[in-house]
Amino acid sequence: MANLMSLGTRAMFANYAALQATGSNISNANTPGYSRQQVELSTAGGQYTGAGFFGNGAQIDSVTRAADSFLTRAAATSRAQAAFDATHLEQLRRLESVFPPGESGIGFAAGQLLNAFVDVANRPQDAAARQVVLARTEELSSRLRAAGGQIDTLQSGVAQDFRTSIATVNTLAQRVADLNKQIAGALGTGHTPNDLLDQRDQLVSEISGFVQVSTITADDGTLGLFIGGGQRLVLGGSALELKAMSDLYDPAKVRLGVREGGVDRGLPTGSLGGGSLAGLLAFQDDDLTDAQALVGRMAAAIAGSLNEQQALGLDLRQPAGSGAPLMNVGAPRVLPASTNTGGSTVGVQITNPAQLQASDYELRADPAAAGSYLITRLSDGMVRSVASGDAIDGFTIDVGTPAPAAGDRFLLQPVSRAAQGASRALDDPKGIAAAAPLTATASAANEGTGSVASVKVTDAWPLVTSQEPTIVTFSLDASDRLQYTWTQAGGTPATGTGLWDSSVPIALNGAELRLNGVPQPDDSFSVAPAAFSASNNGNALAMLDLRDAGIVGEQLLADGSIAAGESITSAYASALADIGVRVQSTKASSNISTAVAANADAMKAAATGVNLDEEAARLIQYQQGYQAAAKILQVAQSVFDTLLSVTGR
Repeated sequence: MANLMSLGTRAMFANYAALQATGSNISNANTPGYSRQQVELSTAGGQYTGAGFFGNGAQIDSVTRAADSFLTRAAATSRAQAAFDATHLEQLRRLESVFPPGESGIGFAAGQLLNAFVDVANRPQDAAARQVVLARTEELSSRLRAAGGQIDTLQSGVAQDFRTSIATVNTLAQRVADLNKQIAGALGTGHTPNDLLDQRDQLVSEISGFVQVSTITADDGTLGLFIGGGQRLVLGGSALELKAMSDLYDPAKVRLGVREGGVDRGLPTGSLGGGSLAGLLAFQDDDLTDAQALVGRMAAAIAGSLNEQQALGLDLRQPAGSGAPLMNVGAPRVLPASTNTGGSTVGVQITNPAQLQASDYELRADPAAAGSYLITRLSDGMVRSVASGDAIDGFTIDVGTPAPAAGDRFLLQPVSRAAQGASRALDDPKGIAAAAPLTATASAANEGTGSVASVKVTDAWPLVTSQEPTIVTFSLDASDRLQYTWTQAGGTPATGTGLWDSSVPIALNGAELRLNGVPQPDDSFSVAPAAFSASNNGNALAMLDLRDAGIVGEQLLADGSIAAGESITSAYASALADIGVRVQSTKASSNISTAVAANADAMKAAATGVNLDEEAARLIQYQQGYQAAAKILQVAQSVFDTLLSVTGR
């Protein structure tokens, strides 16, 4: 009787335990990170009798969880990549607002400013037309400042999100370390603490959303977490603290570091892999930096070109003088590395606004040549050797004394802060230099159809200061081709010659003469200082020409030739397209990585998660098993009672 009752009891305990596990699975079906649990049973072993071995029922060995380390790692890795792309896309969509299309954009405001010179050219003395130019200048400056301010705000937001995320990761990492201690202690009992393991896996998955981690399980059951290509984050029961560090050059930018032994040490950004932290850094270092340079280059180019042309004209004040600057922009900035040991300073001065590139530069001493420096254009990695005073991409470099120490580095930002400092520099409408300091007239004896279209000053008034006219005379060369010869008398005499081409202006000494029609041999034209500047519109027309001129991104090639730049409106359109392409490509990447992460989660859930249909079937199975076990005990009790009645006891 005892064996029969023992069998029934064991059966009841086994099925009751299975019912408990099934009930726990059902109740945690929607709990994040929960893994399906199962009671492990084994035969209790047979008892030998003369008639053979009789079974002693089942015994409960342990409760295990359905776990797949490969699928768990794959889900965490794919989540890290999805978080990287999603964070990157979110920030890029915010950056899109800096480049609005249509009438709200910088390109439209720049076009409106240059178009305003049409009325000034038609009515040089009209104060209202001049006031419109000043109003358009203020509007363009305001939009440039707003764009620069938005970029600064985005940078501040990136830094704040970065620090907040780091604080969250530190909390999660410490919880993993605490769970490691509990798990190591619980494993000493010989059984696995399933719920603690699930909690730890869930925490690792959450950390992966911030920074990609790799894991190694130790013999004692603790889990080591590593980031940044091997830097430990959690090892055993201890966790290191992540830190938001300042950039080597710019304190406004952030870098990821780790505090170890009381020392903060930076981690290479390129080694972080996925996660939202890496996405924020990618946006900060690439997209935001490029956008700031693009806006700054446009600001520096339009302001520089306007001011240069303004300086080549005559204003309406009495006495007339060269035009004062029309726009101000932020000055170039040089940031020394925080690791520099020397006391040297570096200066940057803009020399040709049209040749400025949308890039920052890094300057360091050239170890192969004393007095030379290596400058790296960060937008494309181009490196060249320069000396103090050399010009590159529209600016010159001035290295002070003492010379930089070995290893010292400087970040040069010729245009990155230009938009933030944009403002209107001129308040007096009379200060607009609409008049050209030169006029051109055709000789009364000319027989051709050539007439003066325009004369534009291109340099610092050498013809004006000479006070003597420059005479342009046409003739035939040895091949019967029409050519011109110009002669400048007085002051510093100069001459020049060239073949006539109606599409190309005649280049004089600091000026350009354009003709309509076709001159004949022996025709001549005189270019002389303007006598009446009030009604002269030559410089206003030159200002208007800037509308279609390639004043942005002109490049000086290695062979000395110049690759034409873009107009200001085309440059803005290119910037708009560049940001749009980045958004669309990142959106495609995000859609793919999100789908991959969802698929990885689904595969993990299929292998380790709870299926309510299966659990419902098991519930019925174990319920019937429990009822059958109870029937065994009932039968055993009945047999025992029968024996007692037969024996009379």
